[in-house]
Amino acid sequence: MNVVLVEPFFPRNQRQFARALAEAGATVIGVGETPVYGLDDQLKGWLTHYEQVSSVTNVEAMTSTIHSIQGQVWVDRLEATVEAHTMAAAKVREACGIPGTSVRTAWLCRDKPSMKQALREAGVPTARSIAAGTAAEAHAFAAEVGFPLILKPRSGAGAADTIRVDDDDQLNKALLSYGRQGVGSIAAEEFVEGHEGFYDTLTVDGEVALDFVSHYYPNVLEAMRTRWISPQFVTTNRVDAAPEYAELRDMGRRVSAALGIGTSATHLEWFFGPKGLKFSEIGCRPPGVGAWDLYSAANDIDLYREWANAIVHGRVTATPSRRFASGIVALRPEADGRVHGYSGVEQLQQQFGEWVIDAHLPNVNSPTQPVEAGYMANAYVRMRHPDYDTLRGMLDTVGRTLHVHAA
Repeated sequence: MNVVLVEPFFPRNQRQFARALAEAGATVIGVGETPVYGLDDQLKGWLTHYEQVSSVTNVEAMTSTIHSIQGQVWVDRLEATVEAHTMAAAKVREACGIPGTSVRTAWLCRDKPSMKQALREAGVPTARSIAAGTAAEAHAFAAEVGFPLILKPRSGAGAADTIRVDDDDQLNKALLSYGRQGVGSIAAEEFVEGHEGFYDTLTVDGEVALDFVSHYYPNVLEAMRTRWISPQFVTTNRVDAAPEYAELRDMGRRVSAALGIGTSATHLEWFFGPKGLKFSEIGCRPPGVGAWDLYSAANDIDLYREWANAIVHGRVTATPSRRFASGIVALRPEADGRVHGYSGVEQLQQQFGEWVIDAHLPNVNSPTQPVEAGYMANAYVRMRHPDYDTLRGMLDTVGRTLHVHAA
């Protein structure tokens, strides 16, 4: 099978998809923005051919490049695993007659108001929302639904540029901020109170083949706005044993069916609170923030390879062991600037060393990244343990004890 992989060089974990496809027996053709001389030898070893383009989101340039490749070999699949690349890839597939995620599905998994309208029509419980192109539309929705509201760009990913507003004044300031960024239309949503998590799958021909459930502590908006918090997300190993996850798994199946997801990774965000289980949003691509590394370490599988098996062979070959729960705790510098040291490292290594998957502690004098840059932007520790509650306690201890000193 000949598979075109979009942007195999950046971000860094993209190379894992190239590696897995090659190991699954595919001929891997890379198309990306990096010059071929910028690729390292290991990555080149997994690629049979590589083409540089000006931008992987330029549909015209990508279509021309893929047509050129098709003039030399049959292209069975074209795969994009980064959120920002999924729509362009879908358009190129349709232009070039390559099977895979359709433009309709990519659109519904990118445009949040359209996504939620489609799912409401399918009976999936979700927050009320609209696409607001003017301030008047946003204020009318606020008057109808009431504050607080959540605002975000229609095709944004994760917590990027997501804002909670609690009154008309905050709403006006948010709309002005979006306007200065050139955002012409936003998704305005009813605020859903409750605990937040995500449900990730490998779906093959519309059927869930592998699935994983993770929990945020605290919810993402709070985690990405508050420096003193050492936020976590933790994947549970109780998915098969705990009946309370059955409703979430059923929701995932219904969402995939309604949006026409075929063979793809998915990343679904959800809330559970006083109003029950509510759908938040879904991406037709793998999760970010190293989540697949945690799933692999917890379940004795190579999830990248299983993704490649789904693409190349139409099936997965492994079953998650659920032997461990696993998670990440993000460690924020005490101030923006440059790292000048750490405390608590040796103590924690002695206490929990056997349960540490890996850790990232930037070198002294490294520049810090802003809090809102995410879970892996600065220091972090990833761990696993057979008992979910014990792991949570260990991650809490790391967050309280390991300090990143910066100025």
